[in-house]
Amino acid sequence: MNGRAAALGAATVLNALATGVGSAFAIDAETRATVELDGSGEVTGEIDGAPDADTRLIERCVELVVAEYGDGEGGHVRTESDLPMAAGLKSSSAAANATVLATLSALDAEDALDRADACRLGVQAARDAGVTATGAFDDASASMLGGVTVTDNSTDDLLSREQIDWDVLVWTPPERAFSADADVDRCKQVAPMAHLVADLALDGRYGEAMTVNGLAFSAALDFPTDTAVEAMPHVDGVSLSGTGPSVVAVGERANLEDLEDRWSERDGATRLTTTRNDGARIL
Repeated sequence: MNGRAAALGAATVLNALATGVGSAFAIDAETRATVELDGSGEVTGEIDGAPDADTRLIERCVELVVAEYGDGEGGHVRTESDLPMAAGLKSSSAAANATVLATLSALDAEDALDRADACRLGVQAARDAGVTATGAFDDASASMLGGVTVTDNSTDDLLSREQIDWDVLVWTPPERAFSADADVDRCKQVAPMAHLVADLALDGRYGEAMTVNGLAFSAALDFPTDTAVEAMPHVDGVSLSGTGPSVVAVGERANLEDLEDRWSERDGATRLTTTRNDGARIL
């Protein structure tokens, strides 16, 4: 009883910490999960390249799917990823989505629920494991469905989804920031800006939304804004992604290539990539 699946990384248009409404878009970077089910009744997990990493999220994903569609199976889940952990690129959401789909595949239950509901199972697992402050349905929906989504994370409602075709530049500094450690009370103080960003996103003005979001949440989460300010004259939008530390810009590819040269002078790593509209898939 084996299954394998892949889900996408994503980047932020609107951080949901202030109001519960969030927005994210899928990028061309993947996390893959392999699930092997057996009769042990116990689930274990492994993250490739990170032997000491917390595996509660992916283990809980297997448990929830088995509880709903299986017969008490245990087993092992292993993930591998193109995404750095704790970098604001939705590695946890991608891992959860890939694990849910891989478990459904192992149970021959791929058609038991649609992709949005499969995503909600992963969100529940993230809440159970304590790895998210908001439930992260915005991040998870972009990872699972592809394109750009706007969601209400307080109700797990999908407010909008649109296909997009953007070039994307990501800069990830060496530091890491875990979403569960974010100062939620401080983020709520920028709620007036978050409401504005939500209006812009629902109006399809994603670049402007990203830029306002980035300035507001960089201030709230105490991240410097010089990387984003340097990009603003050359891109359509730029933002701190999630609770950081990555900064993501979208725009014309030639402009992003020039910006990549400048960002590459900073400590950390840059990635020039694109958006994806196809979402997660069973392998």
